[in-house]
Amino acid sequence: MPSLHQKCAALIEELGIASQDAVSVVAPLTGGVASDIARVDVEGRSLCVKFALPKLKVSADWRAPVHRNAAEYAWLEVAAAVCPEASIKLFGRSASQHGFAMEFLDGKDVYLWKQALLDKAPFRGEAGLVGDMLGRIHAASAAGDFDRSAFHNRDDFRALRIEPYLTFTAQTQPQVAQALNDLAEVLYASDQVLVHGDVSPKNIVFRAAGPVLLDAECATMGDASFDPSFCINHLVLKAIHLPKSRNRLLADIGHFWAAYGAQVTWEDPRELEARICRLVPALMLGRIDGKSPVEYLDDDERDFVRSLAIGMILGPVPTLSALAETIEVHSKERLK
Repeated sequence: MPSLHQKCAALIEELGIASQDAVSVVAPLTGGVASDIARVDVEGRSLCVKFALPKLKVSADWRAPVHRNAAEYAWLEVAAAVCPEASIKLFGRSASQHGFAMEFLDGKDVYLWKQALLDKAPFRGEAGLVGDMLGRIHAASAAGDFDRSAFHNRDDFRALRIEPYLTFTAQTQPQVAQALNDLAEVLYASDQVLVHGDVSPKNIVFRAAGPVLLDAECATMGDASFDPSFCINHLVLKAIHLPKSRNRLLADIGHFWAAYGAQVTWEDPRELEARICRLVPALMLGRIDGKSPVEYLDDDERDFVRSLAIGMILGPVPTLSALAETIEVHSKERLK
């Protein structure tokens, strides 16, 4: 099996960027479980190279087809067309290696949203900017002339998102199993908009021009509720983990939804909001008892999230403001 350096050098040459011998450094990058990612230094500049893995780097047996790399690259092309200010420069993709090369984001004004949240960095309106960007991409993909040909990937989406987060979790929590399986069916059947599938602060880099959303390995035509729910779930989990930042993080849910909801043209925003409110607690539970447990919660926090999520799955609220209020009330009671 070739080393990561060999794979990166071969890709650089195949894409016509430079010869293999011109690759001076290949530095693995951390943060993802589904791909090999590296910074590649070649001829005085740095690129980012990414290869899809057939088995994800988690303890559970979690596998996914490597051709998802093509959908990810296509999603990045769509994002560049819809939101040029939030795009990343692409240098080509290899179908045989299931890998591609793109711009390496670096600089004094560049920061990862997840790290900013965990570091309790000053508020810079990130949630609203992300909501606006995501809403614009969803709205563009709902148009009748949108080219869907690269995104008929519902089976990949099921393998990467529906099964590990919902149907697997349903097996461990019988009291909410029916609700989780019903949500899984809704997500699998829908093809409303172009779903990114991993709108997480760990995949969102900010620079002066605004947010850049990466890691679209799950890209498919799907239900519009998934991406907002996935992002909001991360805000909720961090609000529980960081009680001093709780008010700000829960307020971010409102900022995100106000910006995103303003772009919703394909359905009644109230109906979409209600679906999000049903899906968020399911994803909360999925990050505790699913195949990709969140890494920064301690045992007490995990127990609290589990109990809170199950309660909200069994008794869903209709609005995101009510969801945030429910989390706020229970969090205060827990810390008394």
